[in-house]
Amino acid sequence: DGHHVWWEACGNPTGVPVIYLHGGPGGATQPLARRFFDPSHFRYVTMHQRGCGQSTPLAETHGNTTQVLIADIERLRDHLGIARWLVVGGSWGTALGLAYGESHPEACLGFVLAGVTLGRDVDRHWWWHGTAKLFPEAFDALISALPEKSRNNPVTGFHAQLMDPNPAIHLPAARAVCMFSAATVGLSPDPAVLERYENPDNSLPLARLFLHYSVNRHFLRSNQLLDNLSRIRHLPCAIQSSRYDVTTPPEAAWTLHKAWPGSTIDIVRDGAHSTADPSVARAMLNAVETIKEQL
Repeated sequence: DGHHVWWEACGNPTGVPVIYLHGGPGGATQPLARRFFDPSHFRYVTMHQRGCGQSTPLAETHGNTTQVLIADIERLRDHLGIARWLVVGGSWGTALGLAYGESHPEACLGFVLAGVTLGRDVDRHWWWHGTAKLFPEAFDALISALPEKSRNNPVTGFHAQLMDPNPAIHLPAARAVCMFSAATVGLSPDPAVLERYENPDNSLPLARLFLHYSVNRHFLRSNQLLDNLSRIRHLPCAIQSSRYDVTTPPEAAWTLHKAWPGSTIDIVRDGAHSTADPSVARAMLNAVETIKEQL
């Protein structure tokens, strides 16, 4: 489909393979992610999903669905000669990781899932409407980027703006969506994240792909990930969530934990969504170490 997908590998070439799936959609893997994996024990692999990060073309929605991302992960596993690997996902990467595992259970050793989202209508509705109850000033700033007639349905409104070929229309919309995310993702806004989103090469892929997947219900059937959980719940799974995670509230993680006998869950008392929060980073590291012992 004209896409080139960037990947990297580091750590122990003969170690336990792990595939790290980033958030978004459109977020790209940040260098911090490597630090959750003991380099003497793990063979760490990640990829920038289609249309973001160092994959090209940037912000391209053609040929960009959950199903083709799953196929890309399998192509990469085959390319690297890996028989089975640990699937680790953050945020959107948890839904993609579950969808991948349920499509290819024979390729998975287990799962670490942090900041869980299940791709349900209730998850999308919360981000676009529920967050306004906690961040009314940030939400007002978000929808003020839309024409007044589009504000009752911000998903379709922003999707239309972000798909517009005119940079004078799509770039301000991208900045508005990303700045709202930055305002709500941590216990307090991270200056480094705010600065990153001032660059259109970062803000446009995240915003456009986020809306592309939102309007298409993340290319998942209603409740698909929970309905198909029987294909993978014999495998170990460590789940991490945070009490003040507004982006992916703990309800989804708890629902997944109850449906997955043998899974572990850690709900961080004083954390939000971002792994830039020290308590969340520590919990993520602990989750990886927990699964390392189980494996």
